[in-house]
Amino acid sequence: MSFNTFGKIFKFTTWGESHGPAIGCVIDGCPPNISISEKEIQKDMDRRKPGQSKFTTQRKEEDKVVILSGVFEGKTTGTPISIIIHNKDTRSRDYESIKNKFRPGHADFTYFKKYGIRDYRGGGRQSARETACRVAAGAVAKLVLSKLIGSKFNVIGAVTQLGLMSCDVNNWEDSEIRKNPFFCPDKKSIKLWEQYLLSVRKAGSSCGAIIELRASGIPVGLGAPVYSKLDTDIAAALMSINAVKGVNIGSGMSSAYLSGEENSDEMRMTSGKLKFKSNNAGGILGGISSGQDIVASFSVKPTSSILSSRETIDKKGKNSNISVKGRHDPCVGIRAVPIGEAMLACVLLDHYLMNRAQCG
Repeated sequence: MSFNTFGKIFKFTTWGESHGPAIGCVIDGCPPNISISEKEIQKDMDRRKPGQSKFTTQRKEEDKVVILSGVFEGKTTGTPISIIIHNKDTRSRDYESIKNKFRPGHADFTYFKKYGIRDYRGGGRQSARETACRVAAGAVAKLVLSKLIGSKFNVIGAVTQLGLMSCDVNNWEDSEIRKNPFFCPDKKSIKLWEQYLLSVRKAGSSCGAIIELRASGIPVGLGAPVYSKLDTDIAAALMSINAVKGVNIGSGMSSAYLSGEENSDEMRMTSGKLKFKSNNAGGILGGISSGQDIVASFSVKPTSSILSSRETIDKKGKNSNISVKGRHDPCVGIRAVPIGEAMLACVLLDHYLMNRAQCG
């Protein structure tokens, strides 16, 4: 299997499987003399790890990170940073009864047809368990960007729609996102979301979600037209996350419904500073950051592993039925928030370093 590495200058390679002894990543291209500790990385890991509430999978993983290389006396050395995360709570027996069947909506069928072999235990390499490695890499990227850009830099994500239930983004509060199990920015929506997701879980079904990401403090000039536009790489990064089926930059698909007057982000100079009247472009013009907040959103499909019996085929091509038991999220989009933040941070750092190399 090829293509397990992401990035151009700041890049990381992930390894491991869902039910293997461990997963991990090797980060290359990280600048030296950046203060980094396992404790700081662990903060983001704890936001993604499973089993934290009744609204996520009950698989219990500490997701404790251990730095094996690249950090000396609390600072990066500029050499590859290797991180390992041991798997603690695998239950491979849950998959014995369906190991010869292809789960609808999963990558079982395509993986087997492409490689002629697959790890059926929790999906193996195709499992979202791999995303823990991305969050570790993203935590490093955030620390580096905070050092290079300063305290004004911030990346934050939130779930703005849970299945059929949306929230009012005009009520967005960063502090509220950290307080509830849905990563919801609108305090008024939480009770309704709780009732809705409990009903979905009770029915043995699942739902999708939309996650919005906002990055502030980003300087003008990140992005390299024509084939390495900032929004191109952000879209690719977010689309690479498991179960993601669509990405918007700024107004995204909704731009098609706007007039030229409505869509144009007008500019004025106020007290010697440039001010934009709106941000339909999501902080990116012509593939280059404009200095406004970077705004992107992505949709996550409903969890494919559900209790309801579904039609499928087995490895021999015979028709069959399948009901997937075990421990699964009723909405995988909830835990996708720190993953989206991580991938956005990695892209921003990669482009920051590329811009510094070319333009000083």
